[in-house]
Amino acid sequence: MPGRRVVITGMGVVSPIGHTKEEFWAGLMEGKSGISLIDHFDVTAFPTKIAAQVKDFNVQDYIPRKEARRMDLFVQYACAAARMAMDDAKLTIQPDKAERTGVWVGSGIGGLETIEKQHTAMLQKGPEFINPFFIPMLIANMAAGQVSIMTGAKGPNGCTVTACASGSNSIGEAYQLIKSGKADAMISGGTEASVTPLGIGGFCALKALSVQNEEPAKASRPFDLNRDGFVMGEGAGILILEELEHALERGARIYAELVGYGASADACHMVQPDPEGKGAAQAFRMALAEAGVKPEEVDYINAHGTGTSLNDIMETRAIKEVFGDYSHNLLVSSTKGNTGHMLGAAGAIELIAAVLALTYDIVPPTLNLEIPDPECDLDYVPQNPRKAQLDIVMSDSLGFGGHNAVLVIRKFRQGI
Repeated sequence: MPGRRVVITGMGVVSPIGHTKEEFWAGLMEGKSGISLIDHFDVTAFPTKIAAQVKDFNVQDYIPRKEARRMDLFVQYACAAARMAMDDAKLTIQPDKAERTGVWVGSGIGGLETIEKQHTAMLQKGPEFINPFFIPMLIANMAAGQVSIMTGAKGPNGCTVTACASGSNSIGEAYQLIKSGKADAMISGGTEASVTPLGIGGFCALKALSVQNEEPAKASRPFDLNRDGFVMGEGAGILILEELEHALERGARIYAELVGYGASADACHMVQPDPEGKGAAQAFRMALAEAGVKPEEVDYINAHGTGTSLNDIMETRAIKEVFGDYSHNLLVSSTKGNTGHMLGAAGAIELIAAVLALTYDIVPPTLNLEIPDPECDLDYVPQNPRKAQLDIVMSDSLGFGGHNAVLVIRKFRQGI
């Protein structure tokens, strides 16, 4: 069904800079940093002592306490964000339409905190003390499963696990399900809660994390010459996608139209991207082709922009390859200076940032970009938001294993 159009009608956010889309957007506009010293556990022995933690989160605002106790934190975040997105969209799933509404929520790692706690219980007390819900609490697909249980959505249900591209890939898969006629509405996004001893320790072992512990708010520095690694973040972003006529029929507010999705593989290395950005460039081209958009029609890209030298230089090269001379006219920014890198939730939360940028015609800035890396020479909107007329916006996510995902949105016009 190539004529089916997909629109975004609701958004929910749990992030280090706010627990609603309004708080999240205000945080981006105000230059708020969600990065601070880790207080979830003792970080004395860790070279990295900072992260972008979700704070003041009360799960019982969204989920009954008894149900929440059987969920890992990453599932709680997803359920909370899904509840907010449903409320924002004013979408109630009627029994006769439940099989036409699905859920697709990705996570890069899943229930790492649950694994740690239950492994400790087994070692200290024995296997009989393992929680009976240990496995269903930790598996990455359980965010999608629990959201469907909570909302009554009985349509296509799944979870894409593609590391830091999980959120974008999940939204792309949900988009394709609506385009192909297999669903009329999808609850989709990404979630992560890996600020744990193993999560931080593992990335420290890779030497991927910033060690600028003295000034946490300035540690995440995408495209800056003095960047020294990414900062771990956590949270969830969930969007409501609907087929256009389904949304119009119920009088839904339409934030934007999702018009293109591209996905590719570097086929290069476990944790290092293709240095020339060929895989990322392919995903950009695929998304543009599906959207029917020329490179010079794009106004803004919310970049992956992790603040690692390998990513930032490669991503710059990929943009230049696809957009050519026009790349220097593009507005590009990374919001990871505010939120840290939310791993499997990053693509979803960053698409929400892109939707809000499109809504308000304001590009969120790249926080902490003070001395641009000479190899990163595009307009990365440093430090302060910028007013701009936006019509077509992209968001890209790049994950370990060489996974690349790109989404294209545009301002909604009914007659297009």
